[in-house]
Amino acid sequence: MRTLMSQPAAPCRSWADRFSTLFLALLFLSTLLTFSVLAQNPPNASVFGSVPSGPASNEVIRLGLRDAINLALRYNLGQIEGGENVRIARGQRLQALSLLLPQVNAGLTETVQQATTAPLGIRSSLFPFVVGPFSYSTAEASLSQTLFSIASIQRFRAARTAEDAARLSYDDTLDVITLAVGNGYLQVIETASRVDAAEAQVRSAQAVYDQAVEDLHAGTSPKIDVTRSAVQLHTEQYNLSVARNNLAIAKLNLARAIGLPLGQSFELAESLPYADLEPSSIDEALKKAYNSRSDFRAVMASVRSAEQELSATRGERYPVVAVGGDYGVQGPTFGHSHGIFSFQAGVSVPIFTGERIKGEIMTAEATLRQHKAEAENLRGQIDYDVRTAYLNLQAAKEQVAVAGQNVALANENLDRSKERFAAGVTDSVEVVQAQQSLSDANRQYIGSLYSHNLAKLELARAVGVARASYSQYLAVH
Repeated sequence: MRTLMSQPAAPCRSWADRFSTLFLALLFLSTLLTFSVLAQNPPNASVFGSVPSGPASNEVIRLGLRDAINLALRYNLGQIEGGENVRIARGQRLQALSLLLPQVNAGLTETVQQATTAPLGIRSSLFPFVVGPFSYSTAEASLSQTLFSIASIQRFRAARTAEDAARLSYDDTLDVITLAVGNGYLQVIETASRVDAAEAQVRSAQAVYDQAVEDLHAGTSPKIDVTRSAVQLHTEQYNLSVARNNLAIAKLNLARAIGLPLGQSFELAESLPYADLEPSSIDEALKKAYNSRSDFRAVMASVRSAEQELSATRGERYPVVAVGGDYGVQGPTFGHSHGIFSFQAGVSVPIFTGERIKGEIMTAEATLRQHKAEAENLRGQIDYDVRTAYLNLQAAKEQVAVAGQNVALANENLDRSKERFAAGVTDSVEVVQAQQSLSDANRQYIGSLYSHNLAKLELARAVGVARASYSQYLAVH
């Protein structure tokens, strides 16, 4: 007969509780570190939106991380807006180029006209008072060309550099989308594990409640134990409801970012288990980041574009040389027409512009200083991102190790509880609690894997290779 009495906690269980407390403390600190990059440099809000890709299907699709990122790179709103910004910059470059190219126009007109000599003040019988109506036809082509304009030349160069900056900004947006979608995918994995843990906690609380009711009916336990266990059961049921809601929202966030059809059901095809990463030194990572980060290259291109725009503004003080002319035929009809032409060449020199050019130069200089300040700030931000990513990765690696030890201790605790139950030393509640401890330890281990995978993804973003190398950093096949 099993003895129903209070038993002292086993030593191994005490050590499991200590490791659990230590892990939770490390997990809290890591959470602050893990999201520090996004907190200090938040991505554009458009990367969390998308253009839904058609109607939803009735089947539940299986979604891998690579599939999610590929969908986002097609339907994410940030990608779409970034691509259009590149086209806008290209259009502005073509507009600037048109000022340096010949402008050719052709026309064909048929004119019917009647005139009077009264406006000329002619009052004589030798001249008719009304002339016409008469008609004539004209076909002509005209050409104009700016031969020399420093302002136009420099503005074209500035527009061309601005297009390069827009293209680099687009590439950076794709990196940010990769980070956001990867984080969303990992959050679905993490929240799903919390649902599993909450379900295990409900089962454990239900077992404790049933045991308390049984002991009350047997007369070996007071009613207060039933009340306390009922409160605990309701608390765990409430936590399970919250966890399920968080999972549903996490899946909605992921579907929203990658452009899944509205209402499309899906499940994740990958769990992304632990895979160690040994990054290069911080100095090498920083060197790579300055060469690879598209946002840094874009801001440097913006600096060059601002310098060229300043040069163009100063160039407005110099003369502009232009030529133009037209040639055509004109006559009563096209069959009885004669050639006509004109040609002009001139130099335009600004003498007094009412301080307009001076004001434009001041504006261009201020814009240039702003871009230079932004470039230096981003240089410091990249240094911060890389060093923070290394700290996050090291902290997450330690969390995985601690969580693994906690799982081992929980397994040992469960084995000993089963032995004690088989020997009749304890009751089934201790076994259920030991199972719950193992479930919590497994949940903590999954949480540490989330932190570790996200830290690796943030490191890839920090060095500027998130889109190109995320599969290598996360060991996705």
